[in-house]
Amino acid sequence: MYKDFAAELAWASLHMPRTRAAVEALGDLSQVRLACNMHLDLKMAPLVAGLLDKGAQVFLTTCNPTTVQDDVVAYLVAKGAQAHAWRDMSDADWSASFDQALAWQPTHLCEMGADLTTRLHQREQGPAIVAGLEATGSGISRLGGVSPRYPIFNWDDLPVKEGLHNRHMVGLTAWHTFFQTTHLTLHEKTVVVIGYGLVGQGVAASAKAYGGQVQVAELDPARALQARYDGWPVVDLAEAVKGADVIATATGAKGVLSARHLAAMKDGAFILNVGHVAQEVELAFLKQHPHSQPMPYVDAYRLPGKTLYLLADGSMFNLTAGYGDSLNAFDVTLAVMASGIGHIVGAGAQAAPGLYLLPEPAWKAVL
Repeated sequence: MYKDFAAELAWASLHMPRTRAAVEALGDLSQVRLACNMHLDLKMAPLVAGLLDKGAQVFLTTCNPTTVQDDVVAYLVAKGAQAHAWRDMSDADWSASFDQALAWQPTHLCEMGADLTTRLHQREQGPAIVAGLEATGSGISRLGGVSPRYPIFNWDDLPVKEGLHNRHMVGLTAWHTFFQTTHLTLHEKTVVVIGYGLVGQGVAASAKAYGGQVQVAELDPARALQARYDGWPVVDLAEAVKGADVIATATGAKGVLSARHLAAMKDGAFILNVGHVAQEVELAFLKQHPHSQPMPYVDAYRLPGKTLYLLADGSMFNLTAGYGDSLNAFDVTLAVMASGIGHIVGAGAQAAPGLYLLPEPAWKAVL
C-alpha cells in the first residue's frame, strides 16, 4: 500500500464516480446499524466512508482475513466504524468476529459469503435483522440450507455482476497477479482451470489471451458441454494434473484439489485459487512437507522427487497477492452494492422472509 493513504483514497474515489453518485442518492441512514462482512481493501473505503457520512452505524468484519488492508480498517474506524478485522487474523479471531458483529445488534447485513447469516441461523435467538444483502455465489449456495428469518437479496446473479466482475475481472486480475508475483508468463505452459462457472470462464479466456495452453476440468455435464462449445479441451482432473504447469481452482467449493491430485502433479507446477472459499486446495497434505518461500506469496513445497508452488497459501489469489478488480470496473459493482443497501433499508425491508434476486429498479439506475 502507498505510504500516503489519504492520497490513495482520493485517487480511488476520483475513479469511482458511479459509487459516489449511488451513495449520494441514499437518504438519511441514522437509524441503520449495518454489519458488513466483506473484503476490506481500498476499493471498499469510499462506500463505507459514504455510509458513515450518511449517518449509518457500521460494524466491519471480513469474509477473508488474507484480503484485509489494515490501513483501510484503521481509516474507517477513525471515521466512526467499529471493526474486528485485521490482516491474517487467526481462525479463532475470525470466528469471534462474527459473534461480535451479531452481539452488536445490527439491523441490516451486507455480506460476501453469508458467514453472519449462517451463524445467526444456527441459534434460536439473535438480533432482529430487517433485511440483508449477499454478494457471492458461495454465499448463495450456503443460504440454500437456511430458511431465512428476514428478506435477503442476492445480487451475485445480476447480469451486471455476473457479466462484469465474475466473468471478466477475476480472470484478468488473477493472471496479472501471477505475472507480478512469479515474474513468469503463461507462454509454453499448460493451464488447467477447475470449474467452468462464470469465474472459470474468465480465468480460461484470460489465460489463453496471455499465451497459456488451456484445459478445463468440470464435473457438471452442462458446464462441461458449454466449455466444449467454447472450444476448450475438457479433461479428467485426475489425468490432467499430471501434465499441468499451472492449476487454477475456481469452483467456490472445498477440497476440489485433493491430496491424491497433489501427489500426482509434476515437478515445478503452480497452484492458485480464485474462488471465494480458501479451502479449495487440500492444504493439510502440502503442509506435511518441508517448504520455503522463494518469492512473496509463493510457497515451495518439497515433495518426494518434486517441488510444488502454492500461491497466496490457497487464498483468493488476485485479491490476497494483488489488487483485485480495477477501480473503474469495481465502481459498477460497488455502486450496485450501495444501491442494494438503499433497497434493504427502504422498500426491501417490507418483503416477507426469504431469498430474492435484487430487483431491477433497485440497481439499474446506477449504470
